[in-house]
Amino acid sequence: MGKQAFEASLATGRHRQLAQMVGDWEGRFRLWFSPDALACEAPQRGRIRSVLGGRFLIHEYETRYNDEPVEGVVIYGYHLDEGNWESAWVESFGTGTSIMFSTGSGRAPCADVLGSYGDGQGGPRWGWRTTLDQRDPDTLVITMFNITPQGEEMRAVETRYTRVSR
Repeated sequence: MGKQAFEASLATGRHRQLAQMVGDWEGRFRLWFSPDALACEAPQRGRIRSVLGGRFLIHEYETRYNDEPVEGVVIYGYHLDEGNWESAWVESFGTGTSIMFSTGSGRAPCADVLGSYGDGQGGPRWGWRTTLDQRDPDTLVITMFNITPQGEEMRAVETRYTRVSR
């Protein structure tokens, strides 16, 4: 990554797009284990901050699954040399003791990354796709999709945020 390319991205490119997500957010967390049955809905608070001179975002959040607290941290970035979105996600509920690394084409209008996880029993891996859609400066929707080993995709998590502050 050249300094000029990064500065251009900060000014008008993907890194500017990431910077617009910086702030404190509140919203609703919704979770599905099957397509037709909402398993949980709870308030969620998040803070998104820029790190390393705008190279990455760190999203820290708190919500609940039923009566259990859930905490998570995600690093989002855009890899200029590869032209890809990237993320690394850890959570007290969803990822257990693993780090989910995900990547996705930079051609997508918003961050759209794909990772995978094991079923814990040695079976085939499942896909996990995450999208970030900032529809306006004060609205951010994060959607996560489960993808079966056969390729069937279904919504698993949706967080609809409203900005509290920049």
